[in-house]
Amino acid sequence: MAKYLTAPVPTTEMPKGIPYIVGNEAAERFSYYGMLAILQVFMTEHLMTSTGEADYMTDPETRVAMSLFRAAAYTFPFLGALLADAFLGKYRTILYLSVVYCLGHFSLALMDLPEAALQATLEPRQWMYLGLFLIAVGAGGIKPCVSAHVGDQFGVSNRHLLEKVFSAFYFSINVGAAISMWLIPIFLERFGPGVAFGVPGVLMALATVAFWLGRHEFVHIPAKGADFIREVFSSEGLGVLLKLLPIYAFVAVFWSVYDQSGSTWVEQAKEMDRVFLGFEWLPSQVQAINGLLILAYIPLFSMVVYPTIDRFFPLSAIRKIGIGLFLTVAAFAISAVCQEWIDAGQQPSIAWQIVCYMVLTAGEVMVSITCLEFSYTQAPTKMKSLVMATYLASVSAGNLITAGVNTVTMDENGNSTFEGADYYWFFVGLMFVAAVVYIGVSRFYVPKEYIQEEATA
Repeated sequence: MAKYLTAPVPTTEMPKGIPYIVGNEAAERFSYYGMLAILQVFMTEHLMTSTGEADYMTDPETRVAMSLFRAAAYTFPFLGALLADAFLGKYRTILYLSVVYCLGHFSLALMDLPEAALQATLEPRQWMYLGLFLIAVGAGGIKPCVSAHVGDQFGVSNRHLLEKVFSAFYFSINVGAAISMWLIPIFLERFGPGVAFGVPGVLMALATVAFWLGRHEFVHIPAKGADFIREVFSSEGLGVLLKLLPIYAFVAVFWSVYDQSGSTWVEQAKEMDRVFLGFEWLPSQVQAINGLLILAYIPLFSMVVYPTIDRFFPLSAIRKIGIGLFLTVAAFAISAVCQEWIDAGQQPSIAWQIVCYMVLTAGEVMVSITCLEFSYTQAPTKMKSLVMATYLASVSAGNLITAGVNTVTMDENGNSTFEGADYYWFFVGLMFVAAVVYIGVSRFYVPKEYIQEEATA
C-alpha cells in the first residue's frame, strides 16, 4: 500500500481522484437502478418457468420481494464497512465486491436462456433470487465504502469543498439512474429480459474498470485492524452511534415511503392515463422523472432555495432533514388522492404522479444528500465506513417496515387485504407522525465534526 497516498495532501483544490469516483458511481447507479426499474414489471408480467409457463407474482408479493431485496442491499453495508475499516481498506473492498456485483447481474441475464439450457441448470426464479442476492452483497457492501472513500480524499485545507463534492456525487448517481430508468424498460419491452438485465451488467463492469483506473490518484486510508474495534467500543465511538441512531430511526420511515415509488407507484401508474407530452409512458418509465428532477434540484437548492431559506430560518443539516420529512408526507398524500380517484372509477393523468415526484424529490434532496455529508462528518476517522453503514441501515429498516405491512395484510392467495387509498393513507399517517416526533427529538442533537488529517510535508 506504500505506493499509494495514505492521507490527503494539503491543498485548496479538488482532489484528483474525484472524477474517477464520480464516473464509477454514475455507471454503477445506472446498473442498479436500471435493474430495479424493471424488476416489478418483470416479476408480474415476464417471469416464466424453464418450460415456458407463466410464473408471475402478485403485486403484494412483489412489494414484499422488492422490499426484502432493498433491505438486504442496505444491510450488507455492515459487511463492507467491516472489511474496509478493519481488514482490506476501502479501495480493495470496493474492487473485490464489485466483481460479486457483476456476477449478480450476469445471473439475472441467465433467466433468458433457451428453455433447454434452463432445464439443465436453475429455474428462472432461482436465477433471479441468486442474482438479487449477489447484487445485494455487492451493491450493499460497496455503498458505505464509496461514500466514505469520497470524503477520505479531503483534508482540513479543502474541507469547504465537501458539500460541493457530495452534491456532485449525488448528481452522478441520478445521471446514471435517470438514463437507465428511461432506457431499460424499453429494452425489456423490445428485446426481453436477457438484454434488459444484461446491459446493466455491462455498465457495472465499466464502473469497476473506471474505479480501478483511478487507483494511483486516490488517497488510500489504511485499514485500522484492532484499532477499529477499539474505537468502535470506546466511549466516544459508542457515543457517536447512540447519538445518531435516533436520527436514523426517523430517516428509516422516510425510506419506507420513498422506496415505494419503485413498486407501489409503478402499480398505480398501470391504472392511470399514461398519455402525456404526446406519447404513452410505460409504467416503470415514470421513475426516470426522479433522476431528471435531481439533476435540476441540486443546483437549484444549493444556489437558490437554501440561501433564500437561510436568510429567514438558519438551515442546519438537522433542520434540512426535518423539512424533507414533511415534504415526503405531502408527496404520498397527493398519490393517496390519486388512488382515491382510481378507486372511484376515474382515470387520473400520469401528470399527477409527476407532481408527486416533484415533491418527493425535493424531500429526497433535503434528506438523502444531507444525510450523506452529515454521516461522514459526524463519524470518527476510524469509523467512517461503519457510520455510513449505520446510516444505510435506515434504508434497510424502512424497507422492512414496508415488507412487514404487506406481509401482515396478505391473504393466503398472495393478495392484499389492505388495498386502494387506505394503503396510501396509512403510510401518509406514519410519515406524518415520524416527522412531528423528529422535530422534538432532533433538538437534543449536538453536532461534532471529524475530518481526516492531512499528510505532513
